Amino acid sequence: MHLTIHHTSIYRYDTPVPYALQRLRMTPKSIRSQTVKNWNVECTGAIREVIYRDGYGNECELIRHERNAREIIVEASGQVETYNLSGVAGDDLKIAQWVYLRQTSRTQPGPKLQALKERVVGTTDRLECLHQLMGFVAEEMVYQTGSTDVETDAETALKNGHGVCQDQSHAFISVARELDIPARYVSGYLMMPDVSDQVATHAWADAFVPGLGWVGFDAANRICPNEHYVRIATGLDYRDAAPISGIRLGIGGEMLEVQVKVEQ
Repeated sequence: MHLTIHHTSIYRYDTPVPYALQRLRMTPKSIRSQTVKNWNVECTGAIREVIYRDGYGNECELIRHERNAREIIVEASGQVETYNLSGVAGDDLKIAQWVYLRQTSRTQPGPKLQALKERVVGTTDRLECLHQLMGFVAEEMVYQTGSTDVETDAETALKNGHGVCQDQSHAFISVARELDIPARYVSGYLMMPDVSDQVATHAWADAFVPGLGWVGFDAANRICPNEHYVRIATGLDYRDAAPISGIRLGIGGEMLEVQVKVEQ
């Protein structure tokens, strides 16, 4: 499938910002499940400082805001050819698998996640186990926009019984790691039927399956990613794969407007 993507993030500030630095993870790579035809990232009100690849293999850029800027616009756009491989991304990065067994503050399991783990402990086939886990996460954490924020951990979201794709991915990752299965967070885009304009990017989880490599599991939609998905970045959790993250000086308020369009 040939997908066209346009992702715009607009930052507006109450008062001029004396200094700010942001890391962008907004550039996809060509892997087994996708071929990047063309891609471009443009910044208005900021200066590109450096382009590099981080420890997880993500394409990153650092941008510095122009002094006393009151509006910053970051636009990523391009075209990607995608293929339906039933979620199989393959072993695209040569990073030791044990790295992805380490829990983080967002995935650290508590009683609720441990109980979820017990529901799949008896399943010996890894792929079957992961499919069951995806279904259990979807059942016990209902998708509900606005119910959590980027700092919410998986245990809290599961205890409350609702969350968004970020929380469902963290829960899946947490339990997979407790089962000694390497798992990682994936950020990217999803083309939804009859919906081209969106207000956020998408997220899902990868788990490592011997013989297949990394396989994606999207608990929010209860499927393995297909040709409707585009991968952007991966990491231990949201923090490592967030499209934009950074720091700024100043006491003024910040307002963020996000526009995402994904269409065939």
